[in-house]
Amino acid sequence: MFSVDSRYRSVPEVPTRDARGRLLLATDFRPLPAVTGTFRHPVAAGDRLDLLAATYYGRPGDWWHICDANPAFPSPLALLAADAVVTTSFPLRGAPAPPWEQLLRRVTELSGVHAVRIVDDVELHPRERIVEGKRVVVVEERPVRALEVTHNRVEAGADLIAATIRSGGSDIGAHVELGQLGAEIVIPPRAGG
Repeated sequence: MFSVDSRYRSVPEVPTRDARGRLLLATDFRPLPAVTGTFRHPVAAGDRLDLLAATYYGRPGDWWHICDANPAFPSPLALLAADAVVTTSFPLRGAPAPPWEQLLRRVTELSGVHAVRIVDDVELHPRERIVEGKRVVVVEERPVRALEVTHNRVEAGADLIAATIRSGGSDIGAHVELGQLGAEIVIPPRAGG
């Protein structure tokens, strides 16, 4: 039996069998409702779903409406950049490329590391130059390479991963956590108006 405020109150019960083969009633899957609102909230450090629901709806217990409106996130913690599993970018600088196989193996073998990938990109650097007596902006492309590591920050913190990369002779820049901070999440209109 669910309370009148529960998101499961209107979900039907369905017959199902338990491990012993007994027929029981269980709550069916709750389909996500269609979201019609377009209001967005930029995620800030320290955001909490109950506080956002209190701010936007006046009811902290309605936090699940925000989760429903953002189905791409596997958990409420991931929605607010507080998930234990994160992806961190470690920019590789300077010297020639390290022996990739050894570097990838060392980082992958760390407890708590889920995935490692090499990312090649280009940074654009504008520079002013004078061409035929006129001042113009020339944009230079500089190749950049980074190691992106998806890891459990409790088991394998970014500092440990950085030290592991450096131990192989690679020079790295400041690591950056890729994630939700600053990104926008959908805040749907309050249910019922």
